[in-house]
Amino acid sequence: MSGGGPLDGTNEGPGLEGPGLELDRMLDQLVERAQDVRAAQDRLRGLLRANRVIVEDLGLDTVLRRIVEAACELVRAPYGALGVIAPDGSGLEEFIHVGLSEQTVAAIGRLPEGKGLLGALIEDPRPIRLRDIRDDLRSIGFPDGHPPMRGFLGVPIRVRDDVFGNLYLASLEEGGFSEEDEELVSALARTAGTAIDNARLYEQARHRQQWLEASTEVTRDLLSTSGDSLALIAEHVKVLATADVVTVVVPDADQDRLRIAVAVGEAAAELTGHTYPLENTLSELVIERAEPLVVEDALVAGHQDRTVHLTSVLQVGPVAAVPLVEHGRAVRGVLMVGRLRGHRGFSAAEVEMTTTFASHASIALALAEARREAERLALLEDRTRIARDLHDHVIQQLFAAGMTIQGVTGTLPRDGRAAARLEAVVDDLDEAIRQIRTSIFQLQPRPAAGAGVRDAVLEVVAEVARALGFTPAVRFDGPVDTLVDKELAGDVLAVVRETLTNTAKHARATSVAVEVAVEGEWLAVTVTDDGNGLRAEGPRSGLENLAQRARARSGGLEAGVRATARGTVVRWTAALC
Repeated sequence: MSGGGPLDGTNEGPGLEGPGLELDRMLDQLVERAQDVRAAQDRLRGLLRANRVIVEDLGLDTVLRRIVEAACELVRAPYGALGVIAPDGSGLEEFIHVGLSEQTVAAIGRLPEGKGLLGALIEDPRPIRLRDIRDDLRSIGFPDGHPPMRGFLGVPIRVRDDVFGNLYLASLEEGGFSEEDEELVSALARTAGTAIDNARLYEQARHRQQWLEASTEVTRDLLSTSGDSLALIAEHVKVLATADVVTVVVPDADQDRLRIAVAVGEAAAELTGHTYPLENTLSELVIERAEPLVVEDALVAGHQDRTVHLTSVLQVGPVAAVPLVEHGRAVRGVLMVGRLRGHRGFSAAEVEMTTTFASHASIALALAEARREAERLALLEDRTRIARDLHDHVIQQLFAAGMTIQGVTGTLPRDGRAAARLEAVVDDLDEAIRQIRTSIFQLQPRPAAGAGVRDAVLEVVAEVARALGFTPAVRFDGPVDTLVDKELAGDVLAVVRETLTNTAKHARATSVAVEVAVEGEWLAVTVTDDGNGLRAEGPRSGLENLAQRARARSGGLEAGVRATARGTVVRWTAALC
């Protein structure tokens, strides 16, 4: 037989070619659809895994990182990041990235701030998908050291109705993301918003519990100990508010100035005891309004251009100023909480908790003060009795002894050694009487209001004694309370506090003597210590301030080393009229 037939495949015959090819095409379509279904199922499984991963933990930092990692795995992106938008919407306050090595991050340097293409999502929170980043006019390029990226996918993350941040994904190849990728990442972003909301609520609840526990601890400690309660408050606030510096500011004896009673954290030594004018400060505004105020960057401008005292020694950015006020009473002071520049600002929840804590602390301070007053009153009877005995018996006996010696001295030759020695004994008795009178004044009950300069000086000395580690000797000479008016008394207290504070900080003294004396038409304040002497270098703004006070009252300031012993003498004078 010649020629081919149906069996050798050379001639299939009419009508057989069409149905065979159609069947092949149908089979191919079925296989392709099955593959699409399988791929879709794989993607859905991947989305479910990603959703499960990001909701497994309640720690906010962990949740944010897991969101980026899950998104990269879901669409096979080599690079991913989550930018948290700042509260004022000006840029990114946090940037969590995946896919870049530590060496690459170090080479890039500063992390993105939310400009260019990243900023476009902040301004218009709608998904952005690009085949090639370089072709988009909003792109501002990459910094040196940044790896090349082509495909880009950006999706906003909403927490309730607010945009929390944006999810950024990038690929090495052009057109690395499909429409399906965008849908999957958008679905993941919705779950991420819920996970972030839950994590934030958990963090706030946990943080609030920590504040309440600290408030309870502070109240308990204040009522059971006699320690430095303001320092205790400041220490707790610094830890709980993750602050870099905390100060407690109180009105100074000079009503036009404020004093930093306590400082903890950065530059605490420089800030403690420092005084500054009240006028045009953030503290003044807080005291007037009796409500908290927040400043985003204290170095740029305070609230209503009010100055912040922390900026004199620190590069402080965010600041929260909270009044220490009791219900229905005047403000006791201001709790100033600061973070260094570049750190995040204080949230409304943090300010609220700080305010509540400050309120509890103020009440506890009042209760502790009442307890101390009750203890003082319990000792009042014995103190009064001792003072009366010293005045009625000891001083009178010393005075009588002095009179007797003076009588004997009159019977001796005036140029003899015996007369000179007896006159020296009389002088010693006079000095002893003056010291006993000072002791009597310290033993006497002090009025709560309208106290004289003696009482105020003793209060300042007792206050600074904690920093010194011992109580300075105090001596008054002349009618100090009678001749020193209220304005001059403010200067006297400033002199005593400034000199004693400087001694506590720098002198390493073991003894200090303070004398306030009326010398004719002049008032003199002399502070003597046995410390290291005046420093040749370093800031002396405190002494210059005292010198200005003296010159304003036609007086002067002298500071130098002691003539006969180790230490320093500071003498401040002012006219009495």
